[in-house]
Amino acid sequence: MLAAAALLTLAGCDGGDLIAYDLPSKPARYTFEAQTDTVRTVWEYTSAKATKDDAPELSPCIGDVVGSNTAPCRPEPLIFLRYDFGLDLDNTVEAGRQHQVTVVAYYQERLTTPPKVTSLTAESSFDGGRTWHPAATKSGGRNTYTTTIDHPRRDLAAKGVGLRISAADSQGNTVTQTIPVAYTLR
Repeated sequence: MLAAAALLTLAGCDGGDLIAYDLPSKPARYTFEAQTDTVRTVWEYTSAKATKDDAPELSPCIGDVVGSNTAPCRPEPLIFLRYDFGLDLDNTVEAGRQHQVTVVAYYQERLTTPPKVTSLTAESSFDGGRTWHPAATKSGGRNTYTTTIDHPRRDLAAKGVGLRISAADSQGNTVTQTIPVAYTLR
């Protein structure tokens, strides 16, 4: 986490929203929440104070780059999600049909030994997130999943299609990402 802040700062990004922290020496369960526009992401993971540097040479800890902090550091095992919504050029999908969305779960490149993503579930909403419907999901190989959304008629999804994706890994780390409007129907 610390090195990510340093790299973004060095790249000219505003680091006002970035957080660096020290963890207690005993392992504990943490929850980290972020919201960007309307997309809400909640991570739950287990971590403890770093006892040795676990940061690649090309992506050093912030204390190695700026300041004089030489305490060991490492990235946290947060699961990130990347989507291929398979949208047309107008960012829509046909109503009244099934549609497949590909989701790839991944970790920071800095994480030298990432856990294996063991499950991914998907839900869809057509009423702005008031109700959620399970969507069939199948594994497509290395942290890649395909979920099939059953679209209603366009008038039954006037607010668009919302998605809520949850993933877990072999170390018990989880992520849930809610996208109130991922795309609209035509």
